Amino acid sequence: MSRPAQRPSPSRALRRTALAAAVTAALAVPTAVPAAAAAPPGHRPPPRQPVATGYGGAVSTVDPDASRAALEILERGGNAMDAAVAAGAALGVTEPYVSAIGGGGYMTYYDARTRKVSALDGREFGPASMKEDYFIDPATGRPLAFADAVTSGLSVGVPGTLAQWDLALRRFGTRKLSTLLQPAIGVAEHGFVVDQEFRDQTAVNADRFRDIVPTRKLFLPGGELPAVGSVFRNPDLANTYRQIAKHGIGWLYQGQLGKEIVRTVTDPPVDPKAARKVRPGVLTTGDLAAYKALSKQPTHVAYRGYDVYGEPPSSSGGSTVGEALNILGNFRLDPRDPVTALHYYLEASKLAYADRGAYVGDPGQVKVPLDELLSQGFARERACLIKPDQAATAPVGPGSPDGAYQPCVPPGTQTRVLAAEGPQTTHLVVADKWGNVASYTVTIEQFGGSALTVPGRGFLLNNELTDFSFAPSAPGGLPDPNLPGPHKRPRSSISPTIVLQDGRPRLALGTPGGSTIITTVLQILVNRIDLGMDLPTALAAPRATQRNTPQDFAEQAFIDRYGTGLAARGHRLEVFPGPPAGVIGAAAGLEFLRPGLVQAVAEPVRRGGGSAMVVRPARP
Repeated sequence: MSRPAQRPSPSRALRRTALAAAVTAALAVPTAVPAAAAAPPGHRPPPRQPVATGYGGAVSTVDPDASRAALEILERGGNAMDAAVAAGAALGVTEPYVSAIGGGGYMTYYDARTRKVSALDGREFGPASMKEDYFIDPATGRPLAFADAVTSGLSVGVPGTLAQWDLALRRFGTRKLSTLLQPAIGVAEHGFVVDQEFRDQTAVNADRFRDIVPTRKLFLPGGELPAVGSVFRNPDLANTYRQIAKHGIGWLYQGQLGKEIVRTVTDPPVDPKAARKVRPGVLTTGDLAAYKALSKQPTHVAYRGYDVYGEPPSSSGGSTVGEALNILGNFRLDPRDPVTALHYYLEASKLAYADRGAYVGDPGQVKVPLDELLSQGFARERACLIKPDQAATAPVGPGSPDGAYQPCVPPGTQTRVLAAEGPQTTHLVVADKWGNVASYTVTIEQFGGSALTVPGRGFLLNNELTDFSFAPSAPGGLPDPNLPGPHKRPRSSISPTIVLQDGRPRLALGTPGGSTIITTVLQILVNRIDLGMDLPTALAAPRATQRNTPQDFAEQAFIDRYGTGLAARGHRLEVFPGPPAGVIGAAAGLEFLRPGLVQAVAEPVRRGGGSAMVVRPARP
């Protein structure tokens, strides 16, 4: 991203079409139009605001059309799960480079009827023929370059989004998927106004997109970047959603759409004139038929009177956020001394990331010591390594979550390099009038995923398999729990989080950002619970991320405010390199201020700002 850090796009306010008109005409047959055309007079998006407080339900997403889709479902009597699916489908239209039915995601959900939190795993998995040397180039015996692996069929995992929606609606929904797709169909047909953010994201991918024929046709109309202020339409995706509404998710997992996905992966539609080598994948229709979304017990830790629930493995989000909170629970964090509090936050993150890398993978194929990673004994053993006046030299080694804990143990020596993980995802939160809450992160991994568009279907395929480690550990090193394997889910950092107080929902939050997701969620929780900020301030505050690296990467405003004090403790602060440069995350959250009164919160500035809405606004 070439956009300056935390500077809103001048045209962001022009983005998107009026959703109400789009939904009214959702089933109309579109005329033949290019993907991007000049915006007609009066073609304006729903209003955008970062904070909304009120009753009857609330939603926060990155995009006004997605928020409006969710709000419409809530207004018509749907619940939080229905609204989350509708918003996710709309994001597949307006945020196609990060959210699509060609990807997957994770969700936590609070069911007000049972007063329990559940976790739903829609993570992609690899083909049955996938082995540990999957990303080793046979010509050289060395791992493929990351860029070569991403833009290829090798990077594409079985999409999990539709299976996750189906599972979520069967367990918790009240509306049919066919109904919930209608708002997104309307937006896909009638289009949204291109802003600088969308153009920039296209520009980042332009070289890749030009080499893939259907991707170029869809996202580079006429061979050019879409113009700011033009209307971007996707009639192919509108038709794809219609077919899913008609045939159900089996159309992908056992039917024609699945065959087309496999054909795209195994025989990528590359321009014959392109110089780029786009390697074919090995995905089969049998792999699609074997896929299942999973319902799991969420992770849980108690923190200063709150119950914090997160996503369990294959995501590392719940375990790493939870372990870091357990470590921080051994210290008093004083809002009058934020530098010391942030020192402890960074050091706890460092230790938790070391353990994440050593022990967390797909629990269906590797043993993950989750209970011990989240135990108080292990947290105390790790906490004793933190010095109040001196940052530990990173990378630090992992601990031993073995159940035999001492008051203090020497630091370990074995660790591994932080694996590549794309930061381009999107998060949404929804609450309804009954008190149900959804916290949902959806992704295709990198901006633009694999760059492979299914011909005639209007959506990109993911590159999630590049979240696996490309090569085994060195001889004598710790075994890597995140090596490729058949039908294995790659480790993720996605952290959809729900916080209860006295058994009732208090907070819900999450963010995009790849491996920075964990620290962003953790820092917002520390800001809100320990440093006394309200949620809008906690979410907007400048961020830093420590992922067991020698440097603490941060936004410039964080360095300006806290850099001198943290440097005195030995922290090396550098501006986060991105993408986008200098910006960490793009969070969405909500808080129950009192029974029935909910505050939805989106980013005010990062990545152009988000969109918070409520069914009935509170009076000022």
